[in-house]
Amino acid sequence: MDVQSIKQRFGIIGNSTGLNRAIDIAVQVAPTDLSVLITGESGAGKEVFPQIIHNFSSRKHGTYIAVNCGAIPEGTIDSELFGHEKGSFTGAYDSRKGYFEVANGGTIFLDEVAELPLSTQVRLLRVLETGEFLRVGSSKIIKTNVRVIAATNVVIQKAIHHGKFREDLFYRLNTVPIDIPALRERQEDVYLLFRKFASDFAERNRMPTIMLTEDAVKILINYRWPGNIRQLKNITEQISVIETKREIDSSVLRSYLPDFYEEKLPALYDSPIDQKTFNTEREILYKILFDMKSDMNDLKKLVLEIMQKGPIDTDLHENNANIIQKLYKEEALNAQAGDLIKPTIEYSHRNEDTIQDTEEIIEESLSLEEKEKELITKALNKHHGKRKYAAEELGISERTLYRKIKEYDLNEP
Repeated sequence: MDVQSIKQRFGIIGNSTGLNRAIDIAVQVAPTDLSVLITGESGAGKEVFPQIIHNFSSRKHGTYIAVNCGAIPEGTIDSELFGHEKGSFTGAYDSRKGYFEVANGGTIFLDEVAELPLSTQVRLLRVLETGEFLRVGSSKIIKTNVRVIAATNVVIQKAIHHGKFREDLFYRLNTVPIDIPALRERQEDVYLLFRKFASDFAERNRMPTIMLTEDAVKILINYRWPGNIRQLKNITEQISVIETKREIDSSVLRSYLPDFYEEKLPALYDSPIDQKTFNTEREILYKILFDMKSDMNDLKKLVLEIMQKGPIDTDLHENNANIIQKLYKEEALNAQAGDLIKPTIEYSHRNEDTIQDTEEIIEESLSLEEKEKELITKALNKHHGKRKYAAEELGISERTLYRKIKEYDLNEP
């Protein structure tokens, strides 16, 4: 069965490479009995992949049980998973089978497995290694043939480091890892999911479907979606209920995404950003810094032209002095924000209203490009012309470095 038919069968929306890769791995591992660990952020859609694995395995006619380990109190989790004998604890009025006994011959999905207590992790490790377990309050060994699929939104290595998760259990569960990409890594899927949720909600509640304007679609796609698919569905339903107009523009959508501007920095840069050119926020930041530097250089040239036009009255001289001082202060702040351009400009003044050697200062400011060229040339020479390592040292991408080499017409070693 191909990937598209699997998506239709299990209601998966999207065409991103990471999503298709995760589905492909799930189908490949399904016929085996290997343990699988599914990782991904909360709300990314991890719960559908155990169903794919179970339904494409030889256990598809057996029992499938999904257990949310984080929702079961620590005092009862062992009883839920492995069962208990009558009288083994207060309230145990009868014997009870646990999930591992009920799902014999089938599949158990342990969601949020990192929430298991350490004592329960020991029991789980034994089941994975020997297929044996004990009911709570019993000494009789019970055998089971269960395939275990686990999922977590926790970085297991950190949990191991802090003593909250057993390293040996991690390696038993992580026989085949499947990583589910976050929604912000699936930008091409965001609008498809929005339309699906909007359509489903409208059909279920017998109301017109909401639509987005072109500028609203851009905002929807560029938002980081910290809550992933769950957050997108929630906001889509909120808008469908609250808004009376069925066409949603950017200002309305933005009101449902209060942290949008904090995520994408449009307050600093209001020109359209080509996502193909700038794939990371770091590159966007450098683009902003370069543009600001260019604007300041233009202003400095303008100041120089004004001051070279002959006699200058006191007011004009003071105004020019203040402008230049302000420009250099801004430039120093920009230099701290990026590691690529680090100009050091020193100038002396007798008081706030007088600047000495103004032309010399402006000439030094116009040499910023030379300093940038020098940094790039030194990095290239140090790494024998290898752009990858030079870019890493400068803190920029290879694409940005290549663009600067062409811009300055630098001769590579």
